[in-house]
Order: sequence, then C-alpha cells, then structure tokens
Amino acid sequence: MDAPYNSVAPKHTIAPKRPRLTAFSWCWAALLDWQERVPLRERLCDLSDRELRDIGITRGEIDYVVANRSVDPRSVVYPSLTSVPRSKNSPR
Repeated sequence: MDAPYNSVAPKHTIAPKRPRLTAFSWCWAALLDWQERVPLRERLCDLSDRELRDIGITRGEIDYVVANRSVDPRSVVYPSLTSVPRSKNSPR
C-alpha cells in the first residue's frame, strides 16, 4: 500500500533573494548613466539646426531628450481608427 501524499502546502516557500541596492550601487548606476548622457549631448549639440529638425527635435529639447531617452519629446498623438473617414466601398 502506498503512503498518502501530504496535500497541505508548506508554511515557508523558498524564493531567491534579490540583491539589495546599496548607496554605492545607486551612485555607480548614476555615474554610468551620466557617462552615457555626456557624449550623446555633445553629439546632438554638434548637429546643425537643420539636422536636428530632420530627427524631430529642436536645440532647446536636447537636454530633455538626453535625460529622458525613452520618452518622445513631441508627445505625438495618433488619431484613432474610428475617426478616419471611410469610403462607401470599404467594408465595415
């Protein structure tokens, strides 16, 4: 005869510990971020106004773009598909 299985979950689960971020690691991350921003800012400042306009930013937006690389400075809002007029022959 087989032994019955315990259907009750254990009180403590084993989970991997996350490394704690210390003050040193925060400073190190900030330094690495700063080291990435400086050359980017210098390269953007070296561009002419026409070249900046080609990539969609102005000279006044360089600092913002460098500090917020993942954010679109133009805040482009695209129209929804429901607001696009349809022709008479297009299926609904």
